[in-house]
Amino acid sequence: MSDRRTLITHPELTSHQSFPSFRSLQDGTRSRLERVLSVFADVRAGEGVSALLLAANVFLLLGTYYLLKTVREQLVLTEGGAETRAYAAAAQALVLLVAVPVYGWLSTKVSRMRLITLTTLFFAANLVVFSLAGAAGVREGVVFYIWVGIFNLFVIAQFWSFANDIYTEGQGRRLFPFIGVGSSLGAWLGAAAAVALVEMLETTPYTMMLVGAALLVGCLGITAWVNARERRTPDPDGARGADEPLGTDGAFALIGRSRYLTWIAVLAVLLNVVNTTGEYILGRLVVDAAAARFGDAPELLAERQQYVGVFYGSFYSGVNLVGLLLQLFVTSRLLRAFGVRGSLFVLPILSLVSYSVIAVAPIMGVVRIMKIAENSTNYSVQNTVRHALFLPTTREAKYKAKMAIETFGVRVGDLLQAGVVRIGTLLEASVGAFAWLNVALTVLWLMVSARIAREHRAQTR
Repeated sequence: MSDRRTLITHPELTSHQSFPSFRSLQDGTRSRLERVLSVFADVRAGEGVSALLLAANVFLLLGTYYLLKTVREQLVLTEGGAETRAYAAAAQALVLLVAVPVYGWLSTKVSRMRLITLTTLFFAANLVVFSLAGAAGVREGVVFYIWVGIFNLFVIAQFWSFANDIYTEGQGRRLFPFIGVGSSLGAWLGAAAAVALVEMLETTPYTMMLVGAALLVGCLGITAWVNARERRTPDPDGARGADEPLGTDGAFALIGRSRYLTWIAVLAVLLNVVNTTGEYILGRLVVDAAAARFGDAPELLAERQQYVGVFYGSFYSGVNLVGLLLQLFVTSRLLRAFGVRGSLFVLPILSLVSYSVIAVAPIMGVVRIMKIAENSTNYSVQNTVRHALFLPTTREAKYKAKMAIETFGVRVGDLLQAGVVRIGTLLEASVGAFAWLNVALTVLWLMVSARIAREHRAQTR
């Protein structure tokens, strides 16, 4: 039997369509800002300021992440290599076994704003500690890699949980594509800024950590502003939710009771195994290129760090420029044309084509192009669809289950991928062999997407 009763929240309009036309809770005359924003999404009266603030917030969060992501690659690849990076990613799953229950427990004790404040300040303080330790000569590449993976998943999942909480189902489906523009723009400019800081200003990784800490504090201020605005919402259920702690159900219990949430968790694992295996393929080729150019001598470590930093800064900039264009001009149109369910199949089909090409031509230039295509679609179309999947769920599912799926679930994918790398390394598998494995996994991914589409139809019927 369906568990729909445990998931439904307060949608604006019941519909049998995957992407229907919704009525706003605040019908009326739109402001000039809202008329401008309506070029990109269906922004209605009273929604413009909060939507723009949320887009600015996720812009800063993604910009911060891509600064730190470049730092992460500089440290871990030059201190260990592509294999060390893969094994470090697996350790994140073990840390999250503790972190996810702690986050769930905290969410039952405090309001949503206090929960976000405590989490954000915790991560900002961590960055200050990493900066001081690294400047003192501590080799922290592996530890920082683990931390960045947890940080990124927590703050981004928490942001979208907050957005799911303050918007009804109808508002979220209309406004998420626009908010996602801030995500894509922040990722693109964050990567571009990383290139400028590393290549032109010769900024050290430890200075960029302090920049990231300051940006996080700014994000917290924006969240508090939006929270204060939404506490005055005419929707009484949404207003009460601002101050109420969540229920006592655990994240994993929520997932286990729902077929819908379970299949979303399976999707998160599969997607991450495929994507991180692709990242391993690219990282392996970049490390080989840096060693071929500068050699392995310890005194040339700085040169290898700069080469890797410039490559990944440029790579992430390309990924996020394409992702921004997709978010601006493609994502909302795909959702309108194919709905949430149909759009689930865009990324796995693209990945199937990409890894088939890589398997045939496993060279760095080809891999770079294919990974830009895959990652940019993941960060635009797939991300928007993934967040929209949680709109017809309870507040507990939006915070706890979503956090568990997008942190622990994703890192289980890392753990599986680390095993793939270990076995492949022992067997001396080629880059092409890893690509063929991804082809097989992508076929399975398509099957899981079909099951989620079926369950989503049941949830929105």
